[in-house]
Amino acid sequence: MSYALQTLWHEKTRYAAGVGAVAFSAVLMVLQVGLLLGLFETTSIPVDHTSAHIWVGSQDVRSVDLGVPIGINSHMARLTEKPGLVGQPELFLTGYANQTRADGGMERCFILGSGLDPDAAGAADVLTPELRSSLTMPDSIVIDESELGRTGLQSIGNRTKINGVEVTLVGTVKGMKSLAAPWVMCSLTTARKILATYMTTEQTSYLLARAESPERAKQIVAELNAEYPEMRAFTADDFSFSCRWYWLTRTKAGIAIGYAALLGLLVGAVITAQTLYSATMASAREFATLLALGIPRKKIYGLVMEQSFWVGAAGIVVALPVVYLLAMGAAAGGAKVVLRWEVLLGAAALTIITALGSGLFALRSVRNIQPMSLLR
Repeated sequence: MSYALQTLWHEKTRYAAGVGAVAFSAVLMVLQVGLLLGLFETTSIPVDHTSAHIWVGSQDVRSVDLGVPIGINSHMARLTEKPGLVGQPELFLTGYANQTRADGGMERCFILGSGLDPDAAGAADVLTPELRSSLTMPDSIVIDESELGRTGLQSIGNRTKINGVEVTLVGTVKGMKSLAAPWVMCSLTTARKILATYMTTEQTSYLLARAESPERAKQIVAELNAEYPEMRAFTADDFSFSCRWYWLTRTKAGIAIGYAALLGLLVGAVITAQTLYSATMASAREFATLLALGIPRKKIYGLVMEQSFWVGAAGIVVALPVVYLLAMGAAAGGAKVVLRWEVLLGAAALTIITALGSGLFALRSVRNIQPMSLLR
C-alpha cells in the first residue's frame, strides 16, 4: 500500500468530508443526466417499440410527432425500388387529435395507426396477440395504463370520442407512457377515420420497412436521402435519437439540468479543495520533516495529488450504490433513471478531474512549508 493510501486510511475522519463531497457531486451528476435521458426516451417510444429498420417521412421531419402527410404512391415507389428490403413497406399513420372526456373536458392525444399482423413492422411490441386481435374491431383503441386518469377512461370497454369519432378502449399496455399527449394505438382503418380531416386516403405519415441487415438499412437510407432531397429517410436508431435530441433542445431542459449538475460539481469541488487544503496544512510538520531529510518538493507534490486521486476514487465507490438505490426509488415513483455505462464512466472521469483540481488548490499550502518550521 502506497504512503498516500496509508495516510488516507489512518486519517479517515480528516478526509471524510472530502470523500462525502465528491460522492455528493457524482450522485447529483449521474441522477440528473439519468433522469434527463429517461425523460426524453419517452419521446421516441413509437420508434423504439417497433421492429422497422427504415422510417421514411416528410422533408426535415425531426420527431415522430412532427410528421406531415406524404404521398403513398410516390414514396412507396422510391422505397420499393431499393434492393435489400424484407417484405413490403408498411403505412404508419400518426397525428394529434382531440379527445372528449366523459366530464366534458378536452385532452390532446396522439394517434398511432399501424398494421396488426403478427409480423407487422409498425405494431408496438407491447401489443399482445390478443390486443392486436381486439384492435381489428372497428373504432377500437389501446393506451398505456398510466394514461387512464389523464384520458378519463376508467376501465376496458369504456367509450370516448376522438375527433368526433366514438371509440372503445379494448385494452391497456405498459411501457408506452408519453411526455406530452397520450399515445393512442389503433388499426390503420381506425386511424384513417380519426384523422380523416387531416389526411387523405392517398397519404400516410410514414412508410416503414425492414432490411436484410442493419448495414443494408443504412445504405438504403443514405441512397434515398441523396437521390430525393424532398423526402427524409432514417434508420430506426437515427430517428429515435432525432426525436430525443429535438425535444431536448426545444425544451431547454438539458441546459437547466446541466446547470444543476454543474452546481453539484462546484459544491463538491469547493468542499473537497478545502478538506484537502486543511489536511495538507495539518500534515505540515510531516512534510517539513521529509523536506529536511532531502525529499524533493516535487515528491511531496505528487503525494498530495495522489491523495486527491484516491479521495476522488473513494467518492466514486461511495456514490455508486447510492445512485442505484436512488434510481430504484425513482423507478418506484414512476420516474425512469437511465444508468448507461457512458453516463457512469463520464461522471467518474469528471469526479476524478474535480478531485485532482482540488488537489492543485491544496498544493498552495505545500509551497509555503519550509524545513526551518521544525525549529519553531
